[in-house]
Amino acid sequence: MASMDLRSEIREFLRTRRSRIGPGQAGLPIYGGNRRVRGLRREEVAMLAGVSVDYYVRMERGSLAGTSEGVLDSLATALQLDEAERDHLFTLAREAGTRSTRRRRTAPATVRPVLQQVLDAITDAPAWIRNGRHDVLAMNQLARALYSPILADPRRPANTTRFVYLEPERAQEFFVDYKQIAEDAAAMLRLEAGRNPHDKALIELVGELSTRSELFRQRWASRDVRFHRSGRKRLRHPIVGQLDLDFEAMELPSEPGLHLNIYTAPAGTPTADALKLLASWAAGQEELPTEQTPTPADRR
Repeated sequence: MASMDLRSEIREFLRTRRSRIGPGQAGLPIYGGNRRVRGLRREEVAMLAGVSVDYYVRMERGSLAGTSEGVLDSLATALQLDEAERDHLFTLAREAGTRSTRRRRTAPATVRPVLQQVLDAITDAPAWIRNGRHDVLAMNQLARALYSPILADPRRPANTTRFVYLEPERAQEFFVDYKQIAEDAAAMLRLEAGRNPHDKALIELVGELSTRSELFRQRWASRDVRFHRSGRKRLRHPIVGQLDLDFEAMELPSEPGLHLNIYTAPAGTPTADALKLLASWAAGQEELPTEQTPTPADRR
């Protein structure tokens, strides 16, 4: 598969969004107890969006080319889309209106030296740079220590979503909220696939995960999309135990497609103290010859 099937993506995205909203949720009267469809009917969505039934049916069949922003906005409101879903709908419409198979600028596979300098200057917080496929492209020392379970796989670049789905036992041990992490990872990849439907490496990653993970197949089929800009992440680290971290993910304007992720903890909390301990441990590992570097199992 050279690119995402755009018509199929549009069709299934609209169908799944429609199916999750009952008429009562949409403020419509409910007549009778037996409805043949789950969620709203097509004609109900059309009425809520202010378009003809034929027009909506055409959109749900995968034809968004030429759809105005006003209609898209009305459709997003009718389907009660959140910010990420609305963004995805507009992205799919833009791609549908592209006559050629033009490709977006591919995010770089490495980072510029100055960006590594920026990471290395951040000494009190784990920081790293990733692309939309969740490949980890650069890290500071503390991030390498924090993500040591993910980096244990020699495959490079390390990929956090591959770890979540293809090493589920280790991932469930590492991520306290594993179920939520898995849902977020698939939803973020779906959002990226809408933005870059011709990204060969992304398509290959989705194919690999779909082939090897039943859980990923289920999450991918949901068509959910999600932003992942900030929040709380709870980890069980093999050296310092549980960490309750606040994270911020920021796009890098100078490198479209790359994101800077930083984990922090409020001063004086057990997690802040644990990060200091982890930093000391990481510094000690940097001083040891490679063959003498102990693994987390050696430290137990």
